[in-house]
Amino acid sequence: MQLTRFTDYSLRALMYLGERLDHLVTIREIAEAHDISENHLMKIVHKLAMLGYIETVRGKGGGMRLARPAGMINLGDVVRNTEESLDIAECFEAGNSSCTLLSTCILKSILADAKKNFFATLDLYQLSDLIGTPATLTRVAGIKITRKDIPVQP
Repeated sequence: MQLTRFTDYSLRALMYLGERLDHLVTIREIAEAHDISENHLMKIVHKLAMLGYIETVRGKGGGMRLARPAGMINLGDVVRNTEESLDIAECFEAGNSSCTLLSTCILKSILADAKKNFFATLDLYQLSDLIGTPATLTRVAGIKITRKDIPVQP
């Protein structure tokens, strides 16, 4: 299963916001940090705001911030809410499958189980698990980070 860029960039934007709670963040700031088109990011920000993950402040000095604590933003929910289609294969598309094996194939049930397990794993984690100290990253993802791996903030 491959996530769309929309979901990937949504997660990146949320992580960026979760690491910068002390100020409002602009679309330009996130776009430059992740080399993402500002136009594409505007659509993402709009969707994330509609879903209640972020809040936006218009006008001079405006920007965006998380609408709730990072510990209350579930990764499985973000992926479910930002992916257009969660159909893994053509046979999952209701009434739109041309597969001749559909009536006898067990692959669909195996893929459905894999999808269920994929989301069950994502549901174990909150946005707060993706941000924070190197110790957090080591605990959650088993990633060993040394001081030299941490980018210096200007």
